[in-house]
Amino acid sequence: MDGAPVVTSSGSLSANRDTAYGEGLLKMAAFEPAAFQAQYVGRDIAAGLITGVMAIPLSVGIAMMSDYPIKVGLATVAFACMIGWINAWIRPGNFIGCPGIAAGLAPVLAIGVASFGMENMAFVIFLTAVMQAIIWRFDWQRYILLVVPAYLVEGLLAGIGLKIALKFLDFTYELPVELVAADTFFNEARIQLLLISLTGLGLFVYLFTKFRHIQPAVPYFVIIAAGVTLAQFVHVPMLHVEDVPLSLALPIPQFDNALTWAYVFGFAAMLAVIDVIEQVMSNAAIQKIDPLKRTCNSNNSLLAIWIANMGSSFFGGMTNLDGLAKSTTNRLAGAYTKFSVLIIGCVVTFFVINPHYLELLPKFAVAIVMIFTGWKMIAGLMHVTHHGPYALVLAFLTGALVYKVGIFEGLLVAMAIHGAVHYLVDTQANKRPVKAIVGDYFSNLRKISSES
Repeated sequence: MDGAPVVTSSGSLSANRDTAYGEGLLKMAAFEPAAFQAQYVGRDIAAGLITGVMAIPLSVGIAMMSDYPIKVGLATVAFACMIGWINAWIRPGNFIGCPGIAAGLAPVLAIGVASFGMENMAFVIFLTAVMQAIIWRFDWQRYILLVVPAYLVEGLLAGIGLKIALKFLDFTYELPVELVAADTFFNEARIQLLLISLTGLGLFVYLFTKFRHIQPAVPYFVIIAAGVTLAQFVHVPMLHVEDVPLSLALPIPQFDNALTWAYVFGFAAMLAVIDVIEQVMSNAAIQKIDPLKRTCNSNNSLLAIWIANMGSSFFGGMTNLDGLAKSTTNRLAGAYTKFSVLIIGCVVTFFVINPHYLELLPKFAVAIVMIFTGWKMIAGLMHVTHHGPYALVLAFLTGALVYKVGIFEGLLVAMAIHGAVHYLVDTQANKRPVKAIVGDYFSNLRKISSES
C-alpha cells in the first residue's frame, strides 16, 4: 500500500522528464542551423540524390509546358537550390522544402512567351521578382489569402492541371515520323505505344499509391528506368534537348506601346501573387511533415524566391518556389536540413552540363509524369469540400474559366464573381450598408496585422 503512491509518483516524474526532454530537443532544433547539421549529413546527402533524380523528369516536363528550353528550366532549378541553401544560413523559411520550377505557373509562362516573346520574358521575370521583393519587404503575404481565398486558388490550380494533362496527352500516342501511316491513324505502332503508355501510367499510379507515405520517388525512378530500357527495344519518340547557351545579360525589355506595358505589369503581378500564394500554401504543408516539427516562416521563404527569380532573369530563367511534391519526397527520403537542397542542385547541375543524357528518356515517360501531376492538381479540389458548397462551386467555376477563357482572365472573372456574390448577399439578404461591409474588410486586415 505504502509503495503504490511512490511508484505512481516516480512514474509520473519519469514521464514528465521524458516529455520535457522531448520538448527540449524540439526547442534546440529550432535554434540549430537550417542549412547544415553534421549529425544529419548522411541522411541529407541520400535524400538529395533521390529527390534530385526524381526532380529531373518533373522539371523537364514543366519546362516543356512553359515553352522554355529544357536546359534553361534545369538551370533555374539548380540556381534556386543554391539560393535556397544560402538563404537557409541567414533567414530560413522552411527546413526541408525543395526549390524548383512550379507546375502551377507553367501554362502562365507559356502565355507570357506567346504574348511577349522569349526575348522579353527575362524582363517579365525580373519585374515579377521586384513585385515579390515589395511583398516580402512589407510582409504583404499575410493579406493575400484574404483577397484571394484558398479555395479559389485550388480552382485555379485545377484548371491549370487540366491544361497540363491534356497538353501531354499527345505524347502518349505520338509516333516517330517513319512509323506514321498515311491512310490510318490507329495503326499497329500507335496502338502499341498507347498500350505501353496506359500500362506505364497504371504502374505509376499503383506505385505512387503504394509508396507515397514511404518513398514517393519510387514511381519516378521506375518509370524513368522502364522508359529508358524499353526505348532500347521499341522505336518510340525520344526527348530532344536543345543545347542552348546559358549567358548573362541585362533583362532589358523591348516593348513598343503603352498598352503592352500595362499588360506586362498586370501579367507580372499575377505571376508574383500566384507564386507567393503557392509558397504560403506549400509552407503550411511542409511544416506538417517536418521531422522535427519546426515552424516555417513564409516571409523568409519569399526572400529566397524573389532573389532566385531576380537572379534567374539575368540568364533567361523561370520562376521558382518550394514545391510540395519534391519537398515531400525530400522529407520521406530522409532530409533533415537544407543541405539536401544543395545536393539536389548538384544533381540537376550535372544534367545542365550534360543535357545529352536526357535524350535517353522517351517522351511517353515524361508524359506519364506530367499527366499524373496535372491530375494531382485537379484532385486538389477535394481539399475545398470542407469549406462548404459555395466554395466548391466557385472552385469548379474558377477551374472551368481558367481552362476555357485563360489563366489571367479566368482568375479576374472568378474574383469579380466572388466579390459580387458577397456584396449582394451582404447588401440584399443581410441588409448591411456598404460602409459596414468595407469597414469589416479593413478590420480584418488590421486584425491580421496585429496578430502577426
